[in-house]
Amino acid sequence: MSTAPQEEQQQGQEGPEEQESLGTVVVAGLCNLGIATAKAVAGVLSGSSAMLSEAAHSFADTVTELLLFASIKRGSRPADDTHPFGYGRERYLWALLASFATFVGGAVFSVHDGVHTLRYGEELGSPTLSYVVLAVAFVLEGISLRRAYRQVRGEGRKFGAGLATYLRHTPDTAVKAVFLEDSAALAGLLLAFGGLLGAQLTGSPVWDGTASLLIGLLLAWVAYVLARDNSSLLIGRALPQPLEDRIEETLRRQPHVEAVLELVTIVHGPDEVLVAAKVDFSDLATATQVELACDAAERAVRAGLPAVTRVFLDPTPGPAARRERAPE
Repeated sequence: MSTAPQEEQQQGQEGPEEQESLGTVVVAGLCNLGIATAKAVAGVLSGSSAMLSEAAHSFADTVTELLLFASIKRGSRPADDTHPFGYGRERYLWALLASFATFVGGAVFSVHDGVHTLRYGEELGSPTLSYVVLAVAFVLEGISLRRAYRQVRGEGRKFGAGLATYLRHTPDTAVKAVFLEDSAALAGLLLAFGGLLGAQLTGSPVWDGTASLLIGLLLAWVAYVLARDNSSLLIGRALPQPLEDRIEETLRRQPHVEAVLELVTIVHGPDEVLVAAKVDFSDLATATQVELACDAAERAVRAGLPAVTRVFLDPTPGPAARRERAPE
């Protein structure tokens, strides 16, 4: 029995959270594009492999933001006859491609460049421009990270979850990607600075090559985390257990509900969750009372967790009733 109300908003339309996510992605993309260009110029002039790795890192992040932008726009399309639950999961497909861009465009290039420098060395030029670019990039990345942090913290507060818990379980992988990539970018800038400074003080390219290698490994880790989460959501992931427990408790408190025999949740998007449950209603409840109880349960679940867009309740006799009705 579907209990979706008549006034339910059409799924897939961009809500305030999606608009905020789009803004976060756009800010990150513009920052990364400018930073990538500056890093590339500084890397070529200074001959620093760490700076070139950072340029590849920022270019990869720019491509990532473009894919994340596409994921939000395409994933927010309204439901239709061929996709009755909407296109929410498509955003995870594009976000998965974005994680591949981070790995191939950033991690592979950085590791290759670092290994090449460690093996064959490099001719270092003046690092002055690189230091200036690193300082400016640190400020811009900090601005982008601050916006992503504020959104993540605000969204986590809605669910009563801390920053780490929300990042681990959030279905909004676009914002998670921006947060992790900006964090990795700041760490990469520090590594690049250390590599440049070490090479300048010692005259050895080992410092610069090692920094490039570490930047690549850092990007590989970020790509792995994002690919793992997006593939899990693309396949179809349930809500975290504490949220399922909250939904089950809400259903149990409804009139005429004796027990919740089975509960299944599926995340279709950051604000699109399907809930299905087998519910044992009182044997004395009339059909009308069961229908009203289903409607009240649906409204209560949606009030407690606004991300729930559809609730399907299946009135099912409990074990005792089944035993009584079983043929001798």
